[in-house]
Amino acid sequence: MHELNKKIYYHDTDCGGVVYYANYLKYFEEARTEFLLAKGIDTAKLAKANTWFVVASVEISYKAPAHYADSLVIFSEIIKKKNVSLEFKQEIKREGKLLVSAVTKLVCVDSDFKPKGIPEEVAGVLN
Repeated sequence: MHELNKKIYYHDTDCGGVVYYANYLKYFEEARTEFLLAKGIDTAKLAKANTWFVVASVEISYKAPAHYADSLVIFSEIIKKKNVSLEFKQEIKREGKLLVSAVTKLVCVDSDFKPKGIPEEVAGVLN
């Protein structure tokens, strides 16, 4: 399980000081990127090699709001790995309280957005 700490700034919130709901998708994206980097997978280098991971679907559940100046922890783990896809389970918590959870399916594609097998050097470190 990978953890990413995230502080909430004013620009993350709406006029009521509550995190705008779509921003959680950005937080989950940041956490997945850091998860992969922690495994030695650089998505920028993969892109130069004609390999991208694109979001195919997201199922998200909002339990409680985050607010301006909150310190959050985003937890990420791969729950399913197939030949051309990965599924991440992610949770955002504040002081142990679950705020938002999501399951995101990523598909490995080429520059024409056609599915392709996850490169062996990537798949090997995601076990």
